[in-house]
Order: sequence, then structure tokens, then C-alpha cells
Amino acid sequence: MRKITFAKAILEATDQIMAIDKSVYLMGLGVPDPKGIFGTTVGLQKKYSEKRVFDMPISENAMTGVCIGSAIRGMRPIITHQRADFFFLAFDQLINNASKWHYMFANQMNVPMVVRLIVGQGWGQGPQHSQSIHSMLAHIPGLKIVMPSNPYDAKGLLVSAVKDNNPVIFIEHRWLHNIEGFVPEDIYEVEIGKAKKISTGNDITIISLSNMTFEAWKAVSSLEKENISVDLIDVRSVKPLDKDMILESVKKTGKVIIVDPDWKTLGFSSEIMALICEEAFSYLKKPPVRITYPDRFVPTSWTLSNFYYPSSKEIEIKALELMDKNSFAAELKKKLEKMRSSQPLDTPDKNFKGPF
Repeated sequence: MRKITFAKAILEATDQIMAIDKSVYLMGLGVPDPKGIFGTTVGLQKKYSEKRVFDMPISENAMTGVCIGSAIRGMRPIITHQRADFFFLAFDQLINNASKWHYMFANQMNVPMVVRLIVGQGWGQGPQHSQSIHSMLAHIPGLKIVMPSNPYDAKGLLVSAVKDNNPVIFIEHRWLHNIEGFVPEDIYEVEIGKAKKISTGNDITIISLSNMTFEAWKAVSSLEKENISVDLIDVRSVKPLDKDMILESVKKTGKVIIVDPDWKTLGFSSEIMALICEEAFSYLKKPPVRITYPDRFVPTSWTLSNFYYPSSKEIEIKALELMDKNSFAAELKKKLEKMRSSQPLDTPDKNFKGPF
């Protein structure tokens, strides 16, 4: 297989599904712009015309209503937002109409639509352009939520989302758009509701999603040098959730770290911890650990954001503590504190190229 970027994988999935299904159309602010939503929609309007690929007014609630109405009538719309924060304006349509329609009509009617939301930290975006909302959306019955962490899953999950007969929220972290991975040229699907095991080990289970899977993977690589083996689970699908893979791993290792790019209180990490405590409590060797954002708004200043966003270092420290390697953890904490006070960390890892 050839390597392509995460953004290219989304573009390719959209292109291929539009080619085989004329009921699919794409709308969103900036969709036909030269940069094409971080490169994910470039060239589609030229190929499929303005009737199927077009910009939209700054009226998120109304345009989401258009998508819902057309989906009920048999179309398969994809609506995209360059910031997840903008989609708050469309919650009325999503929650009161799209999510409920299948249920209210006794499962005889569907709303096959995809909402692409772009989230993420970086470059001083601040409290209004950096919010994670997957926990909030996952609380709503009738919605499916997916958060791919790599190009292969991005393409396969988007194809599955478009083919699904009811609303799917497709959340992509903007720091992932330029990472590369192996992706087949042909169209394919990744099943919604199935997690993926990134690495296999017996000492600790790390459960992560989206860009935090990338950070967890870096931590796993470092922990291997300390002879600590990790079951790294990329959740991929927030809802429906692959409970079986999570519980199977926890029962094997007995030590758990949950890494969630969201606030801690009442968040996705809380749900995972509740699941583990309800169904695998007797297998736990130590209390589960959560690594999340603090329950505060995202700061704009890098001197503050350096202490806000978790990274691979925090994951590594918690893993060392779980394995009772406290002296190594203390040493790593000192290095992290020095990094936080000496340089901006609110920028992409060198492995990222950045969308701007």
C-alpha cells in the first residue's frame, strides 16, 4: 500500500463514495476554497459540480436542517465545519430532529447524514476554537460518534459513516491532517463500533482516542525501553463503544490509563472508568488513572497552555507510577517541568506538519 496523509485519505474517501453514489453531496464553509478544509475537499467541486459540492451561508442551524430534510428524502449529505465550536449553533437541529427521527417513526424512517467536525489544540486557538465535544454528543441517543487517529481509519470510517442510515458525527483533530499512513487505493469500510489494538502487552492497558492515541503510541515506545509492555487500545468509535476489547484487556493487565482529549468531569473518560469498575473491578490491581484536560477553559497564552494539554510525557509518568518505578517517574517529571517553563508546547509535534 502507498502512504498518504490523513487529509488525503478523507478527500479520497469522499471522492470515491461520491463517484459510486449520486445521492451523496457535500456542503460547508470553505468547502470550495483553494485550501479546501485543510486539503480534505480540494478539487471536488470541479469534479462533481456546484450542485453536489458547495459553500453555505453562515447559518449552521438552518443548513443542518436542510441536510436533515434532504436525508429524510433519500439524499446522503456530508456537512463539514472547520471548527467543532461552530456546530453548537446547530444543536437544535441535530438533537431535536436528526437524532430522534428514526425512533419517532418506529425505525421506518432514516436520516443518513454525516457531520464532519474539526477539533484540536494549537497556535493559541483559545477557549472558543479548541473545545472537544465528543462526550457531550455521545450522551445523545440516536447518534454515532467516530474519532479516527490515522489515515487508514479516517478513510474507512468516513465511507462507513456515509453508508450508515442514520446520523454519524465524524470528528477529526486538525493536528492529524498531515500525518501519513498506509492506505489502500480501493474503497473500503472500517466498521463503526470496533476499537483497534495498536500494541499488545501484559503490564498496562492504555485506552485512548483521536490525537491522544498518537501521544500514547509515543509513550509506549519509551516504556518499552523500561521493559513495560502495553495494550494500547485506540477506541476509534466513541459510540457505539467496543466494550469487549476494553474489558478483555483490563482483565489481562489489571492496570489502566484512560487518555481523553476532553474535560475530566462527566467526560468520556468517566464513562470508561465506570464501565471498568462495574464489569471488571475484581481484576484491577490498582485504581484506574485518567489523563484529561483540566476542568477549565483553554488558555490562549502558551505559558498557560503548556500546563493544560497532556502529552506523551504525562502518559509515560503515570505508567511508570503504576509499575512502581517512582524514581524514573520523578526524573521524568523534572524534565517535563523544565520543558513547560522554557518553550511553547502549544505547537504540533515535529511529526506533524501543521495545516496552516
